[in-house]
Amino acid sequence: MLTRRVLGKAALGSLPLWGRPDSRIQGVQIGVQSYSFRDRTLDEAIQAMVNAGLGLCELAQGHIEPRLDRSSPASRAELRKWRTTVSMEEFHKVREKFRKAGVLLYAYNYSFRDDFTDEEIARGFEMAKALGVKYITASATLTSARRVDPYAAKAKIYVGMHNHSNLKDPNEFATPESFLKAMEGASPYTAINLDIGHFTAANYDPVEFIGRHHEKILTLHIKDRKKNQGDNVPFGEGDTRIREVLQLLKQKRYRIPANIEYEYKGGDTLAEVRKCFAYCKQALA
Repeated sequence: MLTRRVLGKAALGSLPLWGRPDSRIQGVQIGVQSYSFRDRTLDEAIQAMVNAGLGLCELAQGHIEPRLDRSSPASRAELRKWRTTVSMEEFHKVREKFRKAGVLLYAYNYSFRDDFTDEEIARGFEMAKALGVKYITASATLTSARRVDPYAAKAKIYVGMHNHSNLKDPNEFATPESFLKAMEGASPYTAINLDIGHFTAANYDPVEFIGRHHEKILTLHIKDRKKNQGDNVPFGEGDTRIREVLQLLKQKRYRIPANIEYEYKGGDTLAEVRKCFAYCKQALA
């Protein structure tokens, strides 16, 4: 069975990217979570990635799924119907868009929650295969992670559980222990998508955690937040140890994509993502 490290090397090192742009800096792969371009259509977001010089993408489900009011029961039912009936040809088309743009589609962000039916869970892995990715990232819960693990093992697709900073809900991923609890007794396909900004806001150290658990980390989300549930802020203005995290990846040669997730209040989306990328470049100089 291929390990996450072997697959990561294939995606990030020994196999060439489909083309330009190549945003590997000092051996560290900088990418982008497409949520950073949430104000744009998928086509516009892909073009923005090219314009910013970012060659790897973690695709947010919001760039594919219909935009509905998910607080409405009727809309939730409509979304469930779409997920369970949409043709995989739609995902093949998305894959082709990235191929033509020369941007490596690395992971699909499909957030399993407790209200997902078994069919919705299974379809997530079909979508990932149709997109040609080996990784799913998910803002999931601990209870949904347990349900997802057998599907991940069957599909041989890794699922990185994404953390936020909500320390009040024990069913949410927020603490180091929540990740360890989810992986205990699970298959190797249950893994980690560490958001270093949220981790910092919850008063944990991402550098220490990555050093201990890098083998289980599929991707990083790079953002800056202040401690004690502080705000998202421009890179370099918060408490998140972005520079140290990137230097750790460089020095230890951890083949973990560092995906920019622009979430602070800023101006033009593309201009802000470019600033984030420039900060990462400088941090790796």
